[in-house]
Amino acid sequence: MFPHPAERGIPMLLAINIGNTNITCGGYARDGKLAFSAKLFADSALSSDELVYKLVNMLELYGVSPLELDSAILASVVPALTPRVREAIGKMTQAPLMTVGPGLKSGVRIRMDNPAQLGGELLCAVVAALRLAQPPLIVMNLDTAATMLAVDAGGSIVGGAILPGPGLALDALVRNTAQLPQVELETSPKALFGANTADSLHSGIVNGTAAMLDGMAARFAGELGAPEAPVIATGSLPQSIRAACRTPIRYRDTLILDGLFAIWQRNARR
Repeated sequence: MFPHPAERGIPMLLAINIGNTNITCGGYARDGKLAFSAKLFADSALSSDELVYKLVNMLELYGVSPLELDSAILASVVPALTPRVREAIGKMTQAPLMTVGPGLKSGVRIRMDNPAQLGGELLCAVVAALRLAQPPLIVMNLDTAATMLAVDAGGSIVGGAILPGPGLALDALVRNTAQLPQVELETSPKALFGANTADSLHSGIVNGTAAMLDGMAARFAGELGAPEAPVIATGSLPQSIRAACRTPIRYRDTLILDGLFAIWQRNARR
């Protein structure tokens, strides 16, 4: 349970990450303690007024008033939603808003062809991961796509890979075949060998995704020259897949929000 508002103390930072599937929000006290986290469906058709309504009701659900917010920080990979969320925050609170991108210091060097192409949420995930483990390390973000990033011994992002996420893979199979049923990915398969169509599909998606992540993690670790490189993951990675992976995975649901707080902390005026 999150602490009662009276126990949190104010002021509070609102961290928002706009992903392809969800808008994830978190409230942080100045000491970095997470007061609440929540997810809204990322509907690109929403107006700024509709977003205000959803955000205010989300805050109310956790006993937070917009008046408690004195700072905000935003990361986004959905350009269509970004200006409307910015406008909604401006209507909801007078708190100054930072946006992850050029001009903000992250403390992480990006050694890629075009650093500007790296999604803000991925940078945030790496920033937070580096607070949890020493590099070299591997960071995974599972959303609509499964993105993996390699961080070298110096703490620099040196590259990555993008793969279909398990939900997307399942939807594509069900949509493009005649007799494959929808299955629940949050539960573990009954066995590796499915005895019927549904169980076979369930095993294939869960165990197949786990094998893919295991294989990619091993290749990343080999390329980094660090066979024991920690793997830190976030996003919509079902527990069933995490359990099926042979690679030790440290999972943190709020990794991107934690990174947003860390970037805000680095750039805030004292």
